[in-house]
Amino acid sequence: MNTTSRRIILWILNATAAFVGVWALFFPRGFHDSFPGPGFEAWVAHEGPFNEHLVRDVGALYLALLAAGVVAALQRRADAAIAVGAAWLVFSVPHLGYHVAHLQDLPVLDAVAQSVALAAPLVLSIPLLFPARATRVTMKIEKEQETTR
Repeated sequence: MNTTSRRIILWILNATAAFVGVWALFFPRGFHDSFPGPGFEAWVAHEGPFNEHLVRDVGALYLALLAAGVVAALQRRADAAIAVGAAWLVFSVPHLGYHVAHLQDLPVLDAVAQSVALAAPLVLSIPLLFPARATRVTMKIEKEQETTR
């Protein structure tokens, strides 16, 4: 994957993290009562009673992912993006798994939208896990040089 594609993915994930993180951390009641917004059932409120501590912690988690993602995007280094991709994957797999297993009471539009919204970061994080093509070529050249010494 080239640097531009990697940075585009990072900025998409960063935008997602900023949207969820700021809303949940700074406006936890509004996040609980109305996320994801107009036209959808409140996905968080659907899960149970308001818990300010839990909602703020989720917001802080998303902002932590944002901070790491911004650093990775600005550094343009594959290893930084790999670390951010791994963090998103570790978070996204169980997050998606839980919600997919608890779709039964949601309207169809919400069930589909929620599944897609939670699968997107997982799918986007996977390409970040692979080193840049140039890095692989450079590593092969370095390995060949080591064997000829």
